[in-house]
Amino acid sequence: MKIFESIPSEEPVSKFLNEINSPEDLRKLDKNQIPIIADELREFLLYTVGKTGGHFGAGLGVIELTLALHYAFETPHDRIVWDVGHQTYPHKILTGRKDAMESMRQSNGLAPFPVRSESEYDTFGVGHSSTSISAALGMITASEKKNEDRFVTTVIGDGAMTAGMAYEALAHAGSIDKNLMVILNDNQMSISENIGGMRNYLARIWASKTYNRIRESGKSVLTYLPGAKEFARKAEIHAKGMVAPGSLFEELGFEYFGPVDGHDANNLINILEDLKNINGPKFLHVITTKGKGFAPAENDPVGFHAINKIKKEDLPSHDNSQPKKLTYSQIFGEWLAFKARQDQRLVAITPAMGEGSGMIEFSKEFPDRYYDVAIAEQHSVSFAAGMACEGMKPVVAIYSTFLQRAYDQMIHDVALQDLDVLFALDRAGLVGLDGATHQGAFDLSFVRCIPNMIIMAPSDENMAWKMFNTGFDHPGPVAVRYPRGNGMGLIFKRDDEKIEIGKSYTVVESNEKEIIILSFGSLLKSAIEAGKKFNARVVDMRFIKPIDHKLIEEISDNYKLIVTLEDNVIAGGAGSAINEQLALLNSTTKILNLGLPDEFIEHGDQEQQKILNGLDALGVEKSIEEKLTLI
Repeated sequence: MKIFESIPSEEPVSKFLNEINSPEDLRKLDKNQIPIIADELREFLLYTVGKTGGHFGAGLGVIELTLALHYAFETPHDRIVWDVGHQTYPHKILTGRKDAMESMRQSNGLAPFPVRSESEYDTFGVGHSSTSISAALGMITASEKKNEDRFVTTVIGDGAMTAGMAYEALAHAGSIDKNLMVILNDNQMSISENIGGMRNYLARIWASKTYNRIRESGKSVLTYLPGAKEFARKAEIHAKGMVAPGSLFEELGFEYFGPVDGHDANNLINILEDLKNINGPKFLHVITTKGKGFAPAENDPVGFHAINKIKKEDLPSHDNSQPKKLTYSQIFGEWLAFKARQDQRLVAITPAMGEGSGMIEFSKEFPDRYYDVAIAEQHSVSFAAGMACEGMKPVVAIYSTFLQRAYDQMIHDVALQDLDVLFALDRAGLVGLDGATHQGAFDLSFVRCIPNMIIMAPSDENMAWKMFNTGFDHPGPVAVRYPRGNGMGLIFKRDDEKIEIGKSYTVVESNEKEIIILSFGSLLKSAIEAGKKFNARVVDMRFIKPIDHKLIEEISDNYKLIVTLEDNVIAGGAGSAINEQLALLNSTTKILNLGLPDEFIEHGDQEQQKILNGLDALGVEKSIEEKLTLI
């Protein structure tokens, strides 16, 4: 295996990869050529991700596994269901999309995750973790009902296996004895001597036709001896458990194989071809190294989980005249540590988003008050609820898109009991390159309807800090939702100042009672710029719940047009809250709701997404002009 020290700046020359336009082409090649193809695939992946940016650490780790799967199985007839999708770049290269890889994550280009409409090889759309086993079980069950002879395999990472949904699916699959294979891509453990030697050997034995023929014959005989079959099953599980960590999966009804070296492509092919001949639920444990073959990523798998686009013109800046623009995640991280020094009750909880949510420094300073519960969003919220019951002040840092997974817990365990939990909702609104699976487009709609909840959205860094203070001190559930990316570069005080709950702030006054723009969150700049043309009054609403009722009473029937602006879907969002209040007042004022449309927003540049959806200043201005022509 080649080890690469840097990302290629020029497209690599390959002997085999350029001739592979589909897995069918791959399967025509000699098995001994697979390691060469693996090197070529790894180098090409490095090159293309350098061009586009994106996730590549996980992809580098499954190069050999991806090749083995497409070589051993008749894809797309046989189904491969990937979990999450960060690991699927090699899969996309091998399935006819090699020449389009430089469009990855770009507008109208390849999606960063499997998408069914993009390729017949993308059997299931993914982005959120831990869904693959459930989906794959559904596929094999449907195929059997239709008398279709196909093999269904799912590849799930060790991180995704921490979610309860994965075990729910495993338990169901084991109970109905379907011919499903689950491959655990375990990239957290290194390959030690006992794994690479004896365990690889044992895995081949357990997967072999001879062993399983003897095993099945034994089962048939034992069927006629009362109690003997169950005794033999448990004896086998315990015997395997002495050399392999698969007892749990055996108890769930799966035949466990492994662990095996995930970077030995030919051995993987042999094992997969053997497993095709074994009926029933199978669990193959594969050990890989995240970032394999790229030395910087192997040494720093977290830092190289994903990279930004590499630009030749990018040079270090020595201009210190402008203040550094902090991301909202960084601001949250600073505030978290600041408040923790003041209040011993503060505890921070994250479902595997510590780095992304800006919590690393907090975790170092307060390790005994930091809880990373892994990919377990539901648990993170109920865990926070339990701590709040005992007088702690839990802060749950969670991406907007992942809060969807903990909706029941937010309602039943937190809001219903009116518990003191602060939700820091990162990546709210448009997220850009990660696309439809990760857009934070729905949180205002699904959180606003929950009783006892308070919802805030900051327009800048200063307001974000004050809102964190406000939410933390409020005795009940609060959500502060903020966008991905940098703030405006404002210099702001790191103090204890709060804002009045349910109180808006007029940013731009106007003597004319023609147009008023009510802005929610990060689009305030667009509102101000668009409002200049109309001499409009511009208000930073700050609160989505409770709405500033006094303001709404004041402006009802006193303006020609009320404009609402938000980076959430219009349906059920902040604008809808204004509409509801005006309806209660029997207002006759015309209303224009601006926000995200009733559709899933695909991947692309974050600013470009604002423009395409009419949320930049020019877009807002145009929408107002069009509305005025109808009044």
